[in-house]
Amino acid sequence: MFLVMGITGKVGGAAATHLLAQGKKVRALVRDRTKAASWADHGVELVDGDWNDAVSIERALEGVDGAFVMLPPIWTPSPDFKEAKAVIANYVEALTKVPVPRVVALSSMGANRASGMGLITALSLLEQGFRDLKLPTAYVRAGEFLENFLYGLHVAQGGTLPVFHNPTNRKSAMVATNDIGNEIATLLSGPAWPGHRIIELGSMVSADEVAAQLGDVMKLDIKALSVPRTAWPDTFEQFGVPKGQSGLAETMYDFVNAGGTDLGGEGTEHVAGATSARDVFSAARKAASA
Repeated sequence: MFLVMGITGKVGGAAATHLLAQGKKVRALVRDRTKAASWADHGVELVDGDWNDAVSIERALEGVDGAFVMLPPIWTPSPDFKEAKAVIANYVEALTKVPVPRVVALSSMGANRASGMGLITALSLLEQGFRDLKLPTAYVRAGEFLENFLYGLHVAQGGTLPVFHNPTNRKSAMVATNDIGNEIATLLSGPAWPGHRIIELGSMVSADEVAAQLGDVMKLDIKALSVPRTAWPDTFEQFGVPKGQSGLAETMYDFVNAGGTDLGGEGTEHVAGATSARDVFSAARKAASA
């Protein structure tokens, strides 16, 4: 039995899907059983609770062979990241009281840096918070999700894919959530390991390559176009980030453009992505037309 946090999201859902495909039993901590009903139909054991409650996390950890943990994705956190700090403290408390054979934590490329990371700071805090856990722990430092470009299916009909990447031919680490889920499942169910380890997950991909693969799927000639830096706040607002609250997201993309999420961190392992941007676009298009 393996605990999967965030099962109703993309990464948690992918991890659960791969574990179930292996014939493993899965447990999930959920706030809303209605949203997770389809998982119960697939045999997932649902435990009522919240990552904001250490006691419910402890209850979900009881008797499992391993746990996947992650932070809730928040695009507009408090300046001091108090939301992430609270969840991390709950995890540490629960895992100290209910130690499990292994822990896999979702992190991010760039989480090893000391500053200037923007939103990635929350994942750096997670790694720091888990540092003293006396449990076999694997940090999956994922690249930028290829799913972040799915908006292109709706906005690129005119032949351009607006991106925050500049220059567009510069490569940075990217990965599909399906590959993240697969690696999480492999770590949870595979050979045991001692101590803490870090896995960099993804491949170096440019925005130009993403745009070209989007064009293959849409049968159009599509080029990546860097959004002018001065236009970033308005563009983030169009993506749903409240006006005046995009500062940390902007800093994150400045960090990416400066090479902060490039592969090759010291003391890390590397697993390349197996799913291309083309695969991600094709799957989304097929799902939309189903």
